[in-house]
Amino acid sequence: MTEVVPRVGMGFDVHPWATDGRRLWLGGVAFDGELGLAGHSDGDVVCHAIADALLGAAALGDVGSHFPESDPSLAGIAGLALLARTLELVRGAGYAVRSCDATVICERPPIAPHRDDLRSGLAQVLAIAVDAMSVKATRPEGLGLVGDGVGCMAVAVIA
Repeated sequence: MTEVVPRVGMGFDVHPWATDGRRLWLGGVAFDGELGLAGHSDGDVVCHAIADALLGAAALGDVGSHFPESDPSLAGIAGLALLARTLELVRGAGYAVRSCDATVICERPPIAPHRDDLRSGLAQVLAIAVDAMSVKATRPEGLGLVGDGVGCMAVAVIA
């Protein structure tokens, strides 16, 4: 019998605030009344950071190599759709997600009121139990760690 060895990957993404009035999406959840993030996709830094963590754990490269900004078919792609496509790549390499932890870095909006929705939606896409999906947030206290926007760090365990 072959031993299954867990693998760990880390991801990070950051996007500046948009100037075009687009909607803010974080972890597949719409934050109504908030300015959205700029980017070729919907700018969902949570989904992008998790996708990079999964790809890193499977040693499959990064989000930019699989979903390049030069591909017009990816313009505006939803973060959850990109994450689902990433999961297909990870599964194709013979792995399943075991757990994930994401930390959103922003001065605003508050993440805590949306935490349960974030966890359940992300867990559903990743095909893991909600108690294997963690989402938390921290404020950079004006130190400029994410510039004028939102960032996210994520760690994923696959096996």
